[in-house]
Amino acid sequence: MTATDQPAPHQPQADPDRGDLIPFYQALRAWFAISLQTFGGPAGQIAVMQRALVEEKRWIGQQRFNHALSYCMLLPGPEAQQLAIYTGWLLNGTRGGLAAGTLFVLPGVVALLALSALYVGFGTTAAVTGLFAGLAPAVVAIVAQAVWRVGRRSLTHPLLVGLAVASFAALAVFQVPFPVVIVAAGAAGWLIARRRPGVFKPATHGSGDGGPAPLIPDDALHRERPSRRRAVRILLIGLLLWAAPVAAVAVLTGTGSVFTTQGLFFSGTALVTFGGAYAVLAYVAQQAVQTYGWLSAGEMVRGLALAETTPGPLIMVVQFVAFLGAYRDPGSLDPWVAALLGALLTTWVTFVPCFLFIFLGAPYIERLRGNRHVSAALSGITAAVVGVIANLALYFAEHTLFTTVDDHTFGLLHFAVPDFATFRPIALGIALVAITLIFKARWSVLRTLGICAGLGLAAALVGASGI
Repeated sequence: MTATDQPAPHQPQADPDRGDLIPFYQALRAWFAISLQTFGGPAGQIAVMQRALVEEKRWIGQQRFNHALSYCMLLPGPEAQQLAIYTGWLLNGTRGGLAAGTLFVLPGVVALLALSALYVGFGTTAAVTGLFAGLAPAVVAIVAQAVWRVGRRSLTHPLLVGLAVASFAALAVFQVPFPVVIVAAGAAGWLIARRRPGVFKPATHGSGDGGPAPLIPDDALHRERPSRRRAVRILLIGLLLWAAPVAAVAVLTGTGSVFTTQGLFFSGTALVTFGGAYAVLAYVAQQAVQTYGWLSAGEMVRGLALAETTPGPLIMVVQFVAFLGAYRDPGSLDPWVAALLGALLTTWVTFVPCFLFIFLGAPYIERLRGNRHVSAALSGITAAVVGVIANLALYFAEHTLFTTVDDHTFGLLHFAVPDFATFRPIALGIALVAITLIFKARWSVLRTLGICAGLGLAAALVGASGI
């Protein structure tokens, strides 16, 4: 029996006086259930929402769901969480968007906090060391899969392939800052579309425009007319909420404290996270490891592995980065208090902008979505993201398969060259297992991580070297 053949669920009882098209308690239950299933990156998270909201509950139609996703793809930040905020806003107004977006990330925040504390407290024990030694090579395979998936979908023309290669070279060889690469890619996409309009094909998301008939007609979904007064009000409230915690820690701990530095840095990364978390993680890793010294390159890989095992957006890894950085530079605070403060502050400045972008821009979605210049710039950024993620894969591979990686500079060229005497054969073996499981056997990310963690633990317990 297909989704369209199933008996229709009962029509939800609306509460129009409060802007609810479905009872708010039902929406809370639905979003909490969705939040516990959001493993496997944005594709899996979007699929979970589509199944729950479009196919099972039929609260929103496939066309409107795809329409919202197209808008979210234009924004920096985790598109899956922004899609949750947007659909929550459609169904229950502002409080619906707030509830959906908060519940979407809450389980991941709690889980990664616990795992970060476990790593800090017991990371030097043989068992925990072995687990992370198995997870890190698996991450190399996972990032390689991301390169393949994004590239297959995005690089539909030789010019786009060239843009991806140029982005990779700019980052890996010339050390061009990540935000510069993103801005240049957007400008290149706009120019290519003007000179060669046939290069960019229309983007498609999810399944076809059909799907089961929604119980709530599109015309009945929550909508607000755009106005300057509304935009100014939301912008002021959003910027105040975004900046207030950073200003507070700057006053209380000083402008040079690790908390102020993390608040400002991750506020900036929240504005350039186009193309998913993988695209910005190379920049985060470079700054967190080399510039600020919050953690080592190997720990960055382990943090990504932890984020892969928890529900919610993958960009949650920044919470692990901030936890370790604040723990090791607590100032006058207890290290554990500092770690918790740094992690929560970073989470706040990373995800609050998502709410601001949706509440501010949703009324303008039709106008923005029909803008060909914006779509062309996004397509250029998406093509460049392939090169950005490939650079991330190279970075992780070098620091996972070799104990020591040295930096060499020749004029404008900058290379990271591994010390082959520090090669880790066990890590390579686990990486090959992960590649086989993901690409050949088509196992899920979570299942692959479990197998690789077990292999790393077994190698550590028998005292194997080279992990």
